[in-house]
Amino acid sequence: MQLRNLLGIVLGCVLLGGGYCSTNVPQNVLLLVADDAGFEMGAYLNKYCQTPNLDALARNGLLFNNAFSSVSSCSPSRAQLLTGQASHASGMYGLHQGVHNFNVLPEVSSLPNVLRAQSEGRILSGIIGKKHVGAGSNFRFDFEQTEEQHSINQIGRNITKIKEYARKFLARAKSEARPFFLLIGFHDPHRCGHITPQYGEFCERWGSGEEGMGTIPDWKPIYYDWRNLEVPAWLPDTDVVRQELAAQYMTISRLDQGVGLLLHELQAAGLAEETLVIYTSDNGPPFPGGRTNLYEHGIRAPLILSSPQPDARRRETSAAMASLLDIYPSVLDAFQLPPPNGTRFSGQSLLPVLHKEPEPVESDAIFGSQSYHEVTMAYPMRMVRNRRYKLIHNLNYWADFPIDQDFYTSPTFQQILNATIRKQPLPWYRTLRQYYQRPEWELYDIKADTLERINLVDKPKYNATLKQLRQKLFKWQAETEDPWRCAPHAVLQDQGVFKQDPVCLTLGHEALQRPQRKLLTQYEEYLVV
Repeated sequence: MQLRNLLGIVLGCVLLGGGYCSTNVPQNVLLLVADDAGFEMGAYLNKYCQTPNLDALARNGLLFNNAFSSVSSCSPSRAQLLTGQASHASGMYGLHQGVHNFNVLPEVSSLPNVLRAQSEGRILSGIIGKKHVGAGSNFRFDFEQTEEQHSINQIGRNITKIKEYARKFLARAKSEARPFFLLIGFHDPHRCGHITPQYGEFCERWGSGEEGMGTIPDWKPIYYDWRNLEVPAWLPDTDVVRQELAAQYMTISRLDQGVGLLLHELQAAGLAEETLVIYTSDNGPPFPGGRTNLYEHGIRAPLILSSPQPDARRRETSAAMASLLDIYPSVLDAFQLPPPNGTRFSGQSLLPVLHKEPEPVESDAIFGSQSYHEVTMAYPMRMVRNRRYKLIHNLNYWADFPIDQDFYTSPTFQQILNATIRKQPLPWYRTLRQYYQRPEWELYDIKADTLERINLVDKPKYNATLKQLRQKLFKWQAETEDPWRCAPHAVLQDQGVFKQDPVCLTLGHEALQRPQRKLLTQYEEYLVV
């Protein structure tokens, strides 16, 4: 996607809509965001996880098969949705909460602020559920009920509370006769076993009505028999993983019932025929190769757009290459609003795809930028992916890939870790050493190698592909002013005499011999109490 520097308000509609502007575009936008969800739904051909409401939304809209997040971390992903900028451009390099303390740069604005300014206060903005971005002044919604006012489970997993707050918001929007933008940040199916293990690894027991678990009035828990589940090819084929999937599916079904409640509230308020509904997830599932990775299952995202317009596509799928960076311009396009003068963002509106499928081009590409997750996880990666090939640049490749806290304590990772320590076999296509120790460049033929097992970077046959993708990636980094664009072998100089013509100055790594990695001989087994 191309970086847009939009300086003129008059041209905003044309530029945002890719040529599509209509007088009857939806007045309202309802954005539903899952927390660490993948393709665990019937509409994406998962035959086990029951998601009738999401499936119905897909039938009433357009389902994207090639949608990707530009980052695989919670706060940076939510910031991309609301700012249209890659994490290295917005400054939201990692998690917002606690000691991590990442915020967007002071000059970065977000959808609620932009909608308020550009509509002169006409559009009502709201957020219910997980917010997880900052600083507060950069993301100021008119209506807020988030973890800043409630416990995260009560506002992110209690679908009855979410429904009740949504009812209040919709009533306000209707009584004030204002178009609205409402973001619902579900906390399902995020892990919680490292904090509150009594509720289950995914908080699947919380609110279930079991003894001591409390009750969510509108939730009818669906229990999955792990013995009947099929493990996806990218995960270890073990009973431990099956048990984790059963817990995850239980919370996905809770989220799905929440989606059903919200769509009912929209209908009851008489606003369904005026509202564009978007469903997606911030990043991939919290399993090995998923969240915090730029591998396929870390960045591929479910994406459904359901428009009330009579000529909008329904019961169809799209193969268009879409990025979650496209959500920001899509929302502005839905309201027929231009961004403020000088606004910079990556992406383009997806609304034209609701009316016509774009011709596929082999060079269509999306980009990825991961810098941190937790503050201790300094492992920046950049990525470009077209319809066939993916190139990943691991900037800190001489370090081992870091593991985040909640994934570390998970039964799945503990099984991998302890099997490695005890030198026991494990039915997984990677070893833990391969997972930790990654080369600087990874090139994969996604069509032929969906699990990204065979790195083609050293094969002469792919030299031209490698060169082309490296150039494309660096061009995007330069356009988005990536502070890491010269890393790891050079230093960016863009001040003083280099201000008008920034350069990458070598660190001389090519003249140095790097020692071989030293393998650890002692391990401490981590015990989950």
